[in-house]
Amino acid sequence: MNRETKIICASSGQWMREDQAAGSERRSEEAGPQQTGECGWTDSRGEWTAETWSLPALVQEDSQKSQAGSTGRTGSTGSPALCCLEPSAAMFCTTKPPGSVSPAKRQIKEVKETKTTINCVTFPLPGEGPEQQLLKPNEWSYCDYFWADKKDPQGTTSVAGFEVLLQKQLKGKQMQKEMAEFVHERIKIEEEYAKNLSKLSLSPLAAQEEGTLGEAWTQLKKSLHDEAEVHLKFSNKLHSEVEKPLLTFRGDNFKKDLKKYDHHIADLRKQLASRYASVEKARKALADRQKDLEVKTQQLEIKLSNKTEEDIKKARRKSTQAGDDLMRCVDLYNQTQSKWFEEMVTTSMELEKLEVERIEWIQQHLRQYTTLRHETDMFNQSTAEPVDQLLQNVDPAKDRELWVKENKTSEVRPVDMDI
Repeated sequence: MNRETKIICASSGQWMREDQAAGSERRSEEAGPQQTGECGWTDSRGEWTAETWSLPALVQEDSQKSQAGSTGRTGSTGSPALCCLEPSAAMFCTTKPPGSVSPAKRQIKEVKETKTTINCVTFPLPGEGPEQQLLKPNEWSYCDYFWADKKDPQGTTSVAGFEVLLQKQLKGKQMQKEMAEFVHERIKIEEEYAKNLSKLSLSPLAAQEEGTLGEAWTQLKKSLHDEAEVHLKFSNKLHSEVEKPLLTFRGDNFKKDLKKYDHHIADLRKQLASRYASVEKARKALADRQKDLEVKTQQLEIKLSNKTEEDIKKARRKSTQAGDDLMRCVDLYNQTQSKWFEEMVTTSMELEKLEVERIEWIQQHLRQYTTLRHETDMFNQSTAEPVDQLLQNVDPAKDRELWVKENKTSEVRPVDMDI
């Protein structure tokens, strides 16, 4: 009766050999580092033959499932094939004892991808995994919407999401500067207007008007001078209470602070790109070691070299090391990406706070502009009130009386001539 033997990789780093013949017995052997070791089978003579090394996880196929043809691969004694899972979890291959299909033709089973890496940042594929919740729901916060890179209008290069946020800050600074320039132009108009009003108030035109109308006219010209003073004060207040605050809000140091943010996040992205390159390099090295191990295993099967068994041991050790290197690189990559993620959240929320402050600051000083404008209208109205009163008192009859008294020539009227 042939004995059927399984080799199970225990998570504790133990190999468990289980004989399934009558009166089965168990014994465990040390397999070295945790989750590493050998896979193989027993032949009809009970001799153990090693096939491959175990990558970071071994998957044991059920004996009955294997015999039922789920993989279609069993050894000469009916022993089940063992499966080994690649560290990347992208595929696994089944191994077979001598006499079955060549290792070069082993079955490759694709595992459904749930993640993708874009510009060295790893994202879940749409519809895969649990739905991500927004960090600040219903707030349209910067920290929720700028993780991916954005194509420029020409589509030739991409701009990092954080760079989009920085551009928004710089654009806000430029808009603030242009608003200050607009107010400055308004000030120049007010100053010119005040100058012209004051000049016009000194005009000698209609200075000889007399009576109550003359008084109203004189007051009207004086009101121009008063109005000029109002507009001059308005322009001065616009400069000190609107234009200057807009110009001085976040001076040159602001751009320096933005550069610090930019360099900090850019350095983290560079570190992430470097970690990703290391992962890809380690992944390729692992694939090369696996391929080398497979070639040497084929040579053992066809007895091409007496040194093949020793070569397999060396190749297995190198493959194990390559697997460990890949795991280490992936771990470092994840740590770097986690740090980048945390800094992105913190810094983007800081930029969001800065934008709120900018908008509120501008709102405050534009409201001051409208307040000054209303005050100017009130003062202008006050300069017109004396004119209104004098115009209401204009009396043509009184003006005629005053003029006649001042300019009369005689009260004696002509009479008829006598013969």
